[in-house]
Order: sequence, then C-alpha cells, then structure tokens
Amino acid sequence: MNPNLSTLLTQTDRIMAGQNGWHADPNLIFPSGVYQGRVHVGVDLGTAYTVLVVLDENYQPIAGEYQFAEVTRDGLVVDFIGAVDLLRSMKARVEQKLGFKLTSAATAYPPGVPQAEVRATANVLHGAELDCTGVIDEPSAANNVLKIRDGAIVDVGGGTTGIAIFKDGKAVYTADEPTGGTHFSLVIAGSTGKTFEEAEAMKKDPAEQTRLFPVVRPVMEKVASIINRHIAGHAVDKLYLVGGTCAFAGMDEVIQEMTGIETALPGNPLFVTPLGIAMNN
Repeated sequence: MNPNLSTLLTQTDRIMAGQNGWHADPNLIFPSGVYQGRVHVGVDLGTAYTVLVVLDENYQPIAGEYQFAEVTRDGLVVDFIGAVDLLRSMKARVEQKLGFKLTSAATAYPPGVPQAEVRATANVLHGAELDCTGVIDEPSAANNVLKIRDGAIVDVGGGTTGIAIFKDGKAVYTADEPTGGTHFSLVIAGSTGKTFEEAEAMKKDPAEQTRLFPVVRPVMEKVASIINRHIAGHAVDKLYLVGGTCAFAGMDEVIQEMTGIETALPGNPLFVTPLGIAMNN
C-alpha cells in the first residue's frame, strides 16, 4: 500500500477545511486568468457528496471543496441542472482561492453503470465549463491512491458499494450494488423519528455513533454480504475500505468479522476516490 497515504489524506483534510496556504506563481498566470503550470482536477459526483479536488504537478492537494448534495443516485445523474449549478459554484469558489481558472477535470462512475449515464456525468463537467479529460471507475480511481497490488478495494459511498479485485496491480473483477450511507441515514431516521436531514447529521457526529451503532449494524452486515458474494471464487486475503460511509466507527470491524478477511481502513476515507480521480486528469 502507498507508504505516503496517511500524509496525503491528512493534507487533503486540511485543504478541504481551508487551511492550506498554497499560492500560484503569478508569472505562470496568463492575462486571461488561465494557469500555465500543471494541475490535476477531479470531480466526484457521489450520491451524498460532490467533491472537487485540485492537485499540483506532484499530485499533492492544493485546493478543494465538498458539499452534501442529492444530485445523483447510485451513479445516475437525477438532477442534471442542479449538478451543473452546484459544480459551477464550487468551481468558482475554488478558483477564487487559487487565483486562476480551472479548465479541465476527470470524473468517475460506479462499476456497471450504463455508458449513457457515464456520458451524462461527463456532461455535468462540460456544463460547468470543464473539459472532461478522463472517466474512470471508482475503485480503480481509489487504487491510484492506495497503490495495492493484491486484494479488494471496497468503496462504500452514499448509494452503492463498489468492489474491485486486484491481482498484480490490475483490476480483474469489478461490481457495484445498492447499499451505502443513504441506507444508514434511512434506518437512523426510522428508528429515531428524525427527518432524513437530521439523521444524516447524526450519522456524521462521532458523539452519536456509539449509540447508533446497533441501529446501523444490519446495514454494515448487508455490505459485508455484498462483499462475500462478489469475492467468492477469488483468492482475496485483504480488504481495503474507502468512501465516506466507512468513517462510521466500527464499520471496518464488522466487515472483518463478517467476511473473515483482514480489513484496512485509511484515515479520511471520503477523499481517497476523489484524489484518485484527479490523478486521472
């Protein structure tokens, strides 16, 4: 696994919180506002969160933003205008921080999504005035960051669980099924009588997670059953969890218990896939 993973994710968390002090060399900015230095931009249109991240020429994070938004569902763009407007506004704020315009980006899709929907995702970028230079499946994007050779990456997002099995650094199998963070929020809302939005906030609050663990454990077990079904017949000796849903305390322990396979969880798992998407730009 990438020996610099922890440092990379910690730095990404800092820049997403607006704590980075990176500034472009003014001599590299054209009068039009376009930066002639090299940057890499990634856009992750998730079911729960839209993430925009910018890396420098050495693939280190320098700016970014993420927002909760229900503009896609299970990899499908369900609110095209809303997605474009959201990305356009996020892009404008990140450009203001950087001091130059962003002109292109890469994006990603859950494995198994129809090509028409993949094109729709790319068209969201075009609508926000970003040339789409690359489209990659989400688990493979995650491995741009993790750099594993053998094992399975499990990307638990807002709406789906994506799985990619790697042998000698290459994906030999990919799959995706519904079940993710949205389902956590739904069962929390149902058990507490809260609205979905209130349940979403409770889910992300570390102080609430111990109390809510018994409520969401069945969903974690469902994720484990999806993993077991798709790795059957493959020699997988380690699982790598990514995606914001995996940040819920105890998720990795339940997956390891139910699958019987060693399970690794990096810090700030929400940012693994967006970083890997940017590396594809």
